[in-house]
Amino acid sequence: MKKLLNTLYIVDESCYLALEGENILCKKEGEVKFRLPFTNIEEIFCFSYQGMSPALMGKCTEMGIAMSFLSPEGQFLSRIQGKSRGNVFLRAAQYKLFADPPPILRQNTVAAKLSNTRYLIKRTMRDYPQLDEDGRLSGCVEYLEKGIETAYNTNDIESLMGVEGSCAKAYFDIFNLLILKQKEDFHITMRTKRPPLDRVNAALSFLYTIATSSCASALESVGLDSYLGFYHSMRPGRCSLACDMVEEFRSAIDRLVLTMINLKQLTAEDFEPQPGGAVYLSKDGKRKVISAWQEKKRTVIVHPYLKEKIPFGLLPFVQSSLLAKYIRGEMDEYPCYLMK
Repeated sequence: MKKLLNTLYIVDESCYLALEGENILCKKEGEVKFRLPFTNIEEIFCFSYQGMSPALMGKCTEMGIAMSFLSPEGQFLSRIQGKSRGNVFLRAAQYKLFADPPPILRQNTVAAKLSNTRYLIKRTMRDYPQLDEDGRLSGCVEYLEKGIETAYNTNDIESLMGVEGSCAKAYFDIFNLLILKQKEDFHITMRTKRPPLDRVNAALSFLYTIATSSCASALESVGLDSYLGFYHSMRPGRCSLACDMVEEFRSAIDRLVLTMINLKQLTAEDFEPQPGGAVYLSKDGKRKVISAWQEKKRTVIVHPYLKEKIPFGLLPFVQSSLLAKYIRGEMDEYPCYLMK
């Protein structure tokens, strides 16, 4: 089993990373801020236009450390990873299978996303039953359950995406009810991505981007092509298979953001509104979210399929391994991650 190591996040856009022997060297305005040995790092996220030296990038690819580059606002720019691992026949099987994906593969992905969303809402209703006095939360749960049923009766991908889209709208229509504190500062009217137009969307988009990059790294680590997916269409520069996989984890991210808001770990001061209407996390806000995400990755869960305890941060690697087994024909069906 892969060991869960530290992920290095550089949120200060004035920082520059360089190679120093067997260490990662971080400089800011010519001053050394810290040194870290490679043996403690599994992945690097760089929210900086200054980036890192070619020598360091070469060393990282040699050590199997994936590097993701994002704008200071959190927009994904690029990802660098070393040579492809695994058997070439696995990728050949992936290309063949995903040329005309089995409907059940897409159906399970959408159903898992809706099921995990339903779980999040039902758990909130259990803890705070008064929130459902007008029946909006239970109504949304019923709508999601119908969506799951409809998904398994839909083979056409456009119709399936329509089911997912309508359920997502129903979910975000009641999302404000799940925000128990700081309601005046945290309010969402609809899901907005590029750019996020409110504080809730800003936090969600930031973590979705990080999670997608982590899924891409996990897929590549088992020998799969993260750019060829079975649900999201191919697009230059987009890791479509990573986008497919992250659908299984979205509700876990949503729950973390809601927890941070409700516990006032995130406040309005952690965001920076832009003149054009966009809203982004501030530097301190990014640090808070990243710290909470790292803590979340270290929490231990019982995997619903393997029935084994694993850190949450290893889920992308576990799911990638299961997907690879399915593509190789070692499993009859790919078991999506279900929150329980």
